Amino acid sequence: MKFISYEINGSEEYGVLNENNTKITPMGILLNDLDKKLPLNLLEFIQSYSDSLNHAILDKMKSFGDMGISLEDVKITSPIKYPRRNVFCLGKNYADHAKEVKSIPSGSAEIPDQPIYFSKIADPAIGHMDKFFIPKDYTDKIDYEVELAVIIGKDGKDILPENVEEYIFGYTIGNDISARDIQTKHVQWFKGKSLDGFTSLGPYVVDKSEIKFPVELDISCKVNGELRQSSNTKNLIFDIATIISDLSRGLTLRAGDIILTGTPAGVGMGFEPAKFLKSGDKVECHVENIGSLVNFAKIE
Repeated sequence: MKFISYEINGSEEYGVLNENNTKITPMGILLNDLDKKLPLNLLEFIQSYSDSLNHAILDKMKSFGDMGISLEDVKITSPIKYPRRNVFCLGKNYADHAKEVKSIPSGSAEIPDQPIYFSKIADPAIGHMDKFFIPKDYTDKIDYEVELAVIIGKDGKDILPENVEEYIFGYTIGNDISARDIQTKHVQWFKGKSLDGFTSLGPYVVDKSEIKFPVELDISCKVNGELRQSSNTKNLIFDIATIISDLSRGLTLRAGDIILTGTPAGVGMGFEPAKFLKSGDKVECHVENIGSLVNFAKIE
């Protein structure tokens, strides 16, 4: 299943896409037929989610067929517009990217021996086809980073690697937009990655049952049609099982938490000369079996 958040007639809703990715069945209709209470948004739905509910919704979707709201009649929003807390991020988690950005301080070796964690604020996260703004008086070195995002499906602490998949709800695409000059200036990553609108997620969340574990998906990013990044998640230095198991040691992960797993080589600062984003640029992030997340840069 693909879960989608959207706006229609001034109202924010969420639902499930049909197999052709053309129609949305509102979650309110699905849960009403199942005599279930409708959570306020997709985040709250994830927090009340269960495998039995998954099967029930799948069975109910079969009866709707091609009925539903046309995707063309809605505005797609970030699946989780307001994460319950900061987004968890992995730094330098592809070897080729670690080498190309060795000038960015991290306090670690070029190829990390242990996962590098940081967080970024998403308040709100922007969605598919949204603009992100470049504050012209503050930064002019704006970069893109396509990433596979993992959505946690239930609370867990000290999770064993072999049990990680049962704690996953699904997957989406993230664009970890970054101000490289601010990263360098402040000698850390948080501020330069947490400007307003610098977290993009979407276009929807794919249920974990549709993606084989361990996850090996092609991942890429284009800017104005030019292919900049191209890799596969099998090239993660620390894979998803390792990330979630390690991160959960002594730290309770909560249902709805979002983890960005890292970005491959080809970011703007990795070129000589650097290829930072300009106003009007179109950034298209793609992950196999999920889809494409498109955003546009604009000077503020």
